[in-house]
Amino acid sequence: MTLQGCVAFVTGGASGIGQAAAQQMAAQGAAVVVADVDLARAQQTVDVIRSSGGRAEAMLCDVSQEDEVETALSKTVEIFNRLDVMVNNAGISVRKSMLDMSAKEYEEVTKVNQFGVLYGMRGAAKRMIAAGTQGVIINTSSVYAYLASERRIAYHASKAAVDMMTRVAALELGKYGIRVVGVAPGFVDTPLVQSMNTDPQSWKRLSQDVHMRHQVIRPEQVASVVAFLAGDDASAINGTVVRVDDGFAAFK
Repeated sequence: MTLQGCVAFVTGGASGIGQAAAQQMAAQGAAVVVADVDLARAQQTVDVIRSSGGRAEAMLCDVSQEDEVETALSKTVEIFNRLDVMVNNAGISVRKSMLDMSAKEYEEVTKVNQFGVLYGMRGAAKRMIAAGTQGVIINTSSVYAYLASERRIAYHASKAAVDMMTRVAALELGKYGIRVVGVAPGFVDTPLVQSMNTDPQSWKRLSQDVHMRHQVIRPEQVASVVAFLAGDDASAINGTVVRVDDGFAAFK
């Protein structure tokens, strides 16, 4: 499988799944834009890709702000002359019960996890349609789009929204030859999961309890699915969200 000649844009690309996805797609020949609110760490990811002979650019982008998403996507097309793959991966969470969470905190999660995906899908799709590119949009959901747990109502609701947004976008964009798919990771060793579970030993034990292989999933394992979905070998996969959870949802 190869992504030679493709241009991919990855939000939340400075760490975790986004970083691993950017690196794997670059290794398969794609030019990658690593977009993140942490420009310094995004640049570090780019430096690693370039050191291996890949092509990459770092861009500052707060996905909760549509103008920033639009600016970054326009710069991408200016630099690389095309856009083939959009990975809407950036996400945040607030760990509070429904009774304690403020409306502002709920809104902040929604603006990144839900509106950020909308802005990314819409911005990428418009550019793909204008160029006649039959591209791929990949959204990062979560097993918590289907499973409930305490103190994460905003996160769960936003990821459930991402699932439906993926299906609707696939339906609307299919006539343009644009596929829209998603991945739903389980417990993955990322900064976000660690921030949601402040006791590292506790969340590792929990992950071992719910995964078939009794191991924490690595970002690279999810990234390999993202890279596969981006390629032609996955051309028959559309409008669906692939669980990458080592059985978590099935065993729950």
